[in-house]
Amino acid sequence: MPVRPSVSLIIPAYNEEATIERCLLAAVSQIVPAAEIIVVDNRSTDRTALLAERVAQRYPGAAIRVVQQSKVQGLIPTRNFGFAQATGQILGRIDADTVLEPNWVARVAAAMSDPTVGAVTGPVRYYDLPFRGAGEFSDDLVRRVLRGVSGKYPFLYGSNMAMRADAWRAIEHAACLDPDDLLHEDIDLSVHLRDADFRVAYASDMQASVSARRLQTSPASFRDYTDRFERTYARHQIHHWYLKAPAVLLRAVYWLTRSMRAVAPARAAVTA
Repeated sequence: MPVRPSVSLIIPAYNEEATIERCLLAAVSQIVPAAEIIVVDNRSTDRTALLAERVAQRYPGAAIRVVQQSKVQGLIPTRNFGFAQATGQILGRIDADTVLEPNWVARVAAAMSDPTVGAVTGPVRYYDLPFRGAGEFSDDLVRRVLRGVSGKYPFLYGSNMAMRADAWRAIEHAACLDPDDLLHEDIDLSVHLRDADFRVAYASDMQASVSARRLQTSPASFRDYTDRFERTYARHQIHHWYLKAPAVLLRAVYWLTRSMRAVAPARAAVTA
């Protein structure tokens, strides 16, 4: 029987006191435990680090470490700092609002049993949209469309992804630092992995949920978020019309959910 690879879980966090505890409770409730869980706090001004430390104290066997990345503000340097701290053969990367399914680590290990796979990502749904069933609308819907129109440009979803440590080391110095915060760092990683001949796989059973809070941002902020798709591919000199599909579909989901949130209070009043 092949030996199961060790999985480190890295969670970058900035002012995530509203979500970090729920995230960690899912992380420590895995059927197959992670080798370590690393929360990388990036200059938070709220109780993010304190709450993470409390969970670590409640679950001493879960190997939770809370580390500080205070040198530079930003997701990419915080992510990279966490990767550097990790000791596992597989680097699991999620967000501080991610809630993993209990079999997530096991599914990652199973996907990585294929030696041709350098990184893997899975479906993500929203857990806090106002209507039951609406959580199935997510960035994953968009990225599945992208995967369908072109297998040439794989993707990773930063809230639900894992990568071999040796694959990361191979691309670490090439991956974009993005000091101006213009890109999708997960898409950037996937392109660099492809360019280094690492296969990026999609595992439908590697499931997680995230907050729909991004869909509550202003139209201008959300437009900037969706524009990152095109900017990221353009940074790599990749220009194809079908790569505009994610931005178009995400904007449709955005306006749909805004309408749903507007209707929800009225619906509640009628049924009260």
